[in-house]
Amino acid sequence: MAKHLRIRQIKSGIKCQRAQRETLRALGLRHHQDVVLQKDHPAIRGMIRRVRHLVAVEEMDGRDE
Repeated sequence: MAKHLRIRQIKSGIKCQRAQRETLRALGLRHHQDVVLQKDHPAIRGMIRRVRHLVAVEEMDGRDE
């Protein structure tokens, strides 16, 4: 089974750089405290690294959903 990442936005992106706001949007996060599930993929990991100060990430197995 594919691993997934549960990504929660813990801080607002209002005063962040435009690229960071766009990265949040690309991850599927639109509002503070939003939660999305994404497949664990190197591209997703790169986006998370770019906004690591704004999000909390939890790794999940396929059976934890």
